[in-house]
Amino acid sequence: MAQLSSGISLGLAVVLLSLVSSLQAPPARLDHRNSAFGSITRRTLLECRDPNPYLNFTLDTAGPLANVQTVVATVSGVLQPSASDWIGVFSSATHNYSDCPAKAVLYSQTGDIASLPLLCDYPLKFKFLSSDPGYLICSNKTCAGKQCAVKTCSGSVSFRLINIRTDVTFVLFSGGLAVPCILKVSQTLPFAAPNFPLYGHLSLEDSSGTSMVLAWVSRSFDIHYVEFDHGRKSMDEVTSFQIGDLCDAVPGPAKDFGWHDPGFIHIARMQNLRPGTRYSYRYGSDNSGWSNLKTFTTPPAGGAYGTKFLIFGDMGKAERDGSLEHYIQPGALQVIDAMANEAVDAIFHIGDLSYATGFLAEWDHFLEMIEPVASKTAYMTAIGNHERDYPGSGSMYSTPDSGGECGVPYRSYFRMPVQDIDKPWYSIAIGPVHFTVISTEHDWSSTSEQYAWMKSDLESVDRFSTPWIVFTGHRPMYSTQLPGIISKLLPGVDPKFVAAVEPLLLRNKVDLAVWGHVHNYERTCAVFQGRCLQHPIKDLAGVDFFDTTIYSAPVHAVVGMAGFSLDDFPRNFSSWSLIRRSAFGYARVTADKTKLLFEYITTDGTVADRFKIAKLDWGFSRP
Repeated sequence: MAQLSSGISLGLAVVLLSLVSSLQAPPARLDHRNSAFGSITRRTLLECRDPNPYLNFTLDTAGPLANVQTVVATVSGVLQPSASDWIGVFSSATHNYSDCPAKAVLYSQTGDIASLPLLCDYPLKFKFLSSDPGYLICSNKTCAGKQCAVKTCSGSVSFRLINIRTDVTFVLFSGGLAVPCILKVSQTLPFAAPNFPLYGHLSLEDSSGTSMVLAWVSRSFDIHYVEFDHGRKSMDEVTSFQIGDLCDAVPGPAKDFGWHDPGFIHIARMQNLRPGTRYSYRYGSDNSGWSNLKTFTTPPAGGAYGTKFLIFGDMGKAERDGSLEHYIQPGALQVIDAMANEAVDAIFHIGDLSYATGFLAEWDHFLEMIEPVASKTAYMTAIGNHERDYPGSGSMYSTPDSGGECGVPYRSYFRMPVQDIDKPWYSIAIGPVHFTVISTEHDWSSTSEQYAWMKSDLESVDRFSTPWIVFTGHRPMYSTQLPGIISKLLPGVDPKFVAAVEPLLLRNKVDLAVWGHVHNYERTCAVFQGRCLQHPIKDLAGVDFFDTTIYSAPVHAVVGMAGFSLDDFPRNFSSWSLIRRSAFGYARVTADKTKLLFEYITTDGTVADRFKIAKLDWGFSRP
């Protein structure tokens, strides 16, 4: 369609510079697998030299936009459709199309090591016009010029937009991802209600089953409320974070091209509830508006007879309109939709939540995606490397995996019953299960504050009230990885972590340890220091069964298969590894006072693994 003002020599220079940069740059992490879209803002932005007088770029609305709205962008008057033509959506609050070549090091922190980050801002999402099946073949021809001297082509793509509180702009590019140039820029579209309360999600603040914490976002600093239980009302507390609150030891994407104003985060508590009881609620204010009426059921109190919960890690997000964006997790939508009909007492997302990694508008996309489940069930979280790690920030690992966020958005959006600011470890009891939730990204060594807390927490568990201990965090103690240089440089398992913390699990008779970080599912025997201390036997239904009447060691499960691109397994594996699967899904755990049932559910509803742990001899047959 458009001709670029550059020649072959410039394109060759771009390729050579990219190659040199990739050779000099440190290796990307195994789980940093950006889409091609991740390199758009790392390329030279050229001016399109387009003499086409017929080219037109229109949207099917002039705004203002609803909280969720599909916008159709149409390009017409095209003389020569090209597979390199694409449309990006930008936040108008910060968009800047000027050249920023000095920021290459910042872009590389996101996992993309392409060499020339010359766009100062990044698109929220994009699509190639070739996603319209009639575009390249020009199935929609239109006459142009005198006596229909010219026939032009057209194409349309649709974008699902959510309320991010700032105006958006559509930009038509040619040149593909390697050498993009701007052809047309749309009018700015505002959202009709930037102050509207959105993306409510629940959490627990204690083990009583009598309270629920609700968090939501808006652009309004006015007083908001949560109304619940047929007329009761609780006022919010308001928090937020500014660009200065993020990492500053080393410049990062979160404080630069990835910054997006988070608005205000509202926190309100619903207290004096009854365990195991269904409640309706809404949140907002008369000035800003009110959410739709929603419902939740309180969990059983700690020490109650039974509970059911879901647990998984490494979900991320993907776009329902098929758009691409920075960091796409292909299984995220499948998994969140599969969980939508689960009736459970709590959900545990154990690290690597949104994969925003410094692109802060993507937290809004993640919160909107999980809202159908997080607004009806307590959504408990653990911090992962992509929320916390950054050089010079005090994290246990000095990788740039958070893109400069350093846990600030994480702890602002998700209110957990933690020890203190940037001490994101906690414990909670639901029914017969005691959960010890740690941070693998903070100091866990034997002289650390977190280690002392872990030791005290595990030693204080009342095993009559809560006979089961589930120990969970992001990075695993056991994982089978493919051999190669990447796994050697960036292993999924830190042997120092295992050496320091694993003895605590055995000493305090932890039943189940659940981890993420590695993007697959794996289940062990009852293992300690790499040796199986107990193998399962089969119950009457043929299900693996661990008899803990006489305790041996914890069973470990890796559940990092909730959205990010899956990791394969090698052909060879250790004797402690019993089950290995690479399929998107989540784990469901059902427990009462005498037994715990763990199920790995894939997105098509298949139970891909199932095992039981029991305190009593309750009906199993030996092989």
